[in-house]
Amino acid sequence: MKYLLPTLGAVTATALFAFSSTSLPAFAKESSRSDTFKQLELFADVMARVRNEYVVDVDDSELISDAINGMLQSLDPHSSYISPDQFKDLQVSTSGEYGGLGMEVTSVSGVVKVVAPIDDSPAKTAGIKAGDFITEIDGESIIGVTLSEAVDRMRGKPGEPITISVVRGDGDPLEFELIREVIKQRATKYEVKDGLGYLRISQFNEKAAPTLEDAINALEKDLGSRIPGLILDLRGNPGGLLDQSIKVSSAFLDGGEVVSTRGRQAEDTQRYNAQKGQLVKGIPLVVLIDGASASASEIVAGAVQDRGRGLVVGMTSFGKGSVQSVIPLRGGRDGALRMTTQRYYTPSGRSIQGTGISPDIAVAAVPDDGKGNKSFGESDLPNSIQNELESQDEPETEEITIDFPPEGFSEDEDYQLQQAIKILKDGSYVSKLAQAQQG
Repeated sequence: MKYLLPTLGAVTATALFAFSSTSLPAFAKESSRSDTFKQLELFADVMARVRNEYVVDVDDSELISDAINGMLQSLDPHSSYISPDQFKDLQVSTSGEYGGLGMEVTSVSGVVKVVAPIDDSPAKTAGIKAGDFITEIDGESIIGVTLSEAVDRMRGKPGEPITISVVRGDGDPLEFELIREVIKQRATKYEVKDGLGYLRISQFNEKAAPTLEDAINALEKDLGSRIPGLILDLRGNPGGLLDQSIKVSSAFLDGGEVVSTRGRQAEDTQRYNAQKGQLVKGIPLVVLIDGASASASEIVAGAVQDRGRGLVVGMTSFGKGSVQSVIPLRGGRDGALRMTTQRYYTPSGRSIQGTGISPDIAVAAVPDDGKGNKSFGESDLPNSIQNELESQDEPETEEITIDFPPEGFSEDEDYQLQQAIKILKDGSYVSKLAQAQQG
């Protein structure tokens, strides 16, 4: 399974190292194996000393799990070990239904940070926002705990209360009292707004593409078979399954490339094309993104932008240009590895790793803060993978002009959505699309 998200024995570790050294000369292989065994002996020695001499008793399985997690998380922010119980939870969450609070989180320097709350979830309803740092759960600090442990503490039986403390910006800690729920995600919502079709995809789980098709059919019925213009809202969408981003893109693209992925070896390159027969052929399209649009959201926005199929409006996206594969260990009995195995590229060959998708028309959600309303992104994460296409010698790009809402404008009025509607209704869509393709 690919996302845009055990007991370690000497045999397993040696096999991994031996595999990675197949191109080395024989003497180099032997040297590599010897070094590997020495390091494994060092690990075993340290673990034995901890077991025998640490001030309190320790659990061997927890020690090994933490060691594996430390190894994987030193590679990049998205690689980690998944315990058997967490593996079961992951399979449930990607199907679109699970128990918890409903938010995508990451870890920054040992602190849990909210990437995006999910629509209609307890977290979203309570007012938790992208960029919030979660510092306490039920009065107990979680600073320094692993991301997996923090997620485990937030999940629980539906109906159970939970209190979390967050730090937002430079303000005082905020406390939220929530009730855990079974998160039933309706991946796509639809609505008629000012005579236009509005589609909102909150996450790319297994229900994203099927519910999108249902929503488009419903809009055609409500608008009398012909949709005059469409707004696809991917703001705050943290991503999800790669295959769903391809299927969603197929609704707007009549065949052709959506994304390509490249791994460590040249033969690992794969190209993914949209299906023929787009659902909304010729209908003007605006895609809304923001700093919390990540992964699969960026695949869709990048494909629409590169193929000239529509205008991308909003703020620069998160910049997660890597693909994670979930690799079960012993069929999941020992959990699984979530490991970054590929980078992805838009149809024009762009890698947006760490840089994000820049909108064709930059529109902010809130008034200017004097700093360009820059949001937290992939490049701010510890151990973030570098964008290999970025050149240090390239001249600085020209700063984009951002359309900010006027002072006093209420965030609830949704300035970005208002501007998207305006573009589709004031007759400027075609000229702005042509200008975006030239620029």
